Amino acid sequence: MATFVFLYFAAIILVTASLVVVLRNPIYSALSLLVMFFHVAGLYVTLHAEFLAAIQIIVYAGAILVLYLFVVMLLNVKRDERYSQQGPVALFLGAVLLTEAILLAVSHGLTVAAPSPVAAGERMAGNTESIGEVLYSTYLFPFELASLILLVAMIGAVILSKKGIMESKPRSREGTTHQSPGGVI
Repeated sequence: MATFVFLYFAAIILVTASLVVVLRNPIYSALSLLVMFFHVAGLYVTLHAEFLAAIQIIVYAGAILVLYLFVVMLLNVKRDERYSQQGPVALFLGAVLLTEAILLAVSHGLTVAAPSPVAAGERMAGNTESIGEVLYSTYLFPFELASLILLVAMIGAVILSKKGIMESKPRSREGTTHQSPGGVI
């Protein structure tokens, strides 16, 4: 039963992630991304990582997706109706990766390893405690680097949305006469 639930979530995630890239309308792409985020949260629930599922929905489906939509609305992205030369290459690479995944699944089988039993005297840490301990000890530098990259992306989005912010305005000179169609001003 768990295999079928995983295959359902995996299939929907693959389809919606493909739609994010394939769809020309950015709003439809964002809606596909929303469906994908919810199904990734469903995968976390099947792995008994409820905290990660809640964070997935709150942070990604709630905050990050809204930021994407704000950027799309600020930049006024137009649809590109031209045929892209990258389509056949992307289809070929996707078929190669899908074939490789199928070959790996067939050669290794679809078995799930049983979890190791916990000794009687050991205390199991919860999801939140384990994530916090690893995030702020082992992965502190990548965590801080990701926050810096997000800051740079936010500043870039603000600069892109303000057209002409880096350009200087031409000054008008006093005492010069300007010719208009009706005469001198």
